[in-house]
Amino acid sequence: MKNLTTPTLKSIAKLSAPLWLTLGILSTNSYAANLVVDTSKSSVQIIFKQMNVPVPAQFKKFNANIDYNSAKPESSKASVEIDASSLNLPAPEYNAEVLKKEWFNAAQFPKASFVSTAMKVSSAGKLDVSGNLTIKGKTIAISFPLLIKTAGKSISFEGSLPIKRLAFNIGEGEWKDTSMIADEVVIKFNVVTNQQSPQL
Repeated sequence: MKNLTTPTLKSIAKLSAPLWLTLGILSTNSYAANLVVDTSKSSVQIIFKQMNVPVPAQFKKFNANIDYNSAKPESSKASVEIDASSLNLPAPEYNAEVLKKEWFNAAQFPKASFVSTAMKVSSAGKLDVSGNLTIKGKTIAISFPLLIKTAGKSISFEGSLPIKRLAFNIGEGEWKDTSMIADEVVIKFNVVTNQQSPQL
């Protein structure tokens, strides 16, 4: 039986791809200001448990289009794509293993994606986001809270989303054993943007 430690990290990582979450190019309708993602400060991460021990992994390649209207947040929209093959595990020698059919099957499904369907204000600086998350060819409706922070010309979008890896067939065959690798995976993202000069 294969070593479960590292492959499991990636399987859960692919689930994450929701979410969310996250990015490459952003634009805003309010105040006609353009936002551009700062990839050096942005991140998309997944955390899964192996033998009840939390294991973090990070996606190195992701992009997104976000149409954010600060004056009318409910009209905002977002779409995100994550490169499944860019997942970086704590043990890099297993990065190729998780791309196989039992896990992400990256050859057939190279991208994970999220497309928003609705957003609503929950409190100051917070939105409840709903949308469709697609991983390994399977699409599931999800929802999660989004925190928006503004500092000068910088706007960040932060969130975390728990998902079930088995719902997306991440970890097939012997890897379905949740006593080794937990079913729940948390996708965490922080997308930092910089505001450009207003469009006239």
